[in-house]
Amino acid sequence: MTGLLFLIPVALLLGGLGLAGFFWALRDGQFEDPDGAAARILIEEEER
Repeated sequence: MTGLLFLIPVALLLGGLGLAGFFWALRDGQFEDPDGAAARILIEEEER
């Protein structure tokens, strides 16, 4: 029973950190163009 008193706050803290990281990435624009980088790697650059 005492283990739960320790593990529940730790689990809530880790979940809160994950949620904060998700919102930080969302605000930073990490999910704006998910297919662009994958498509750009396949496009050949013109030779100069």
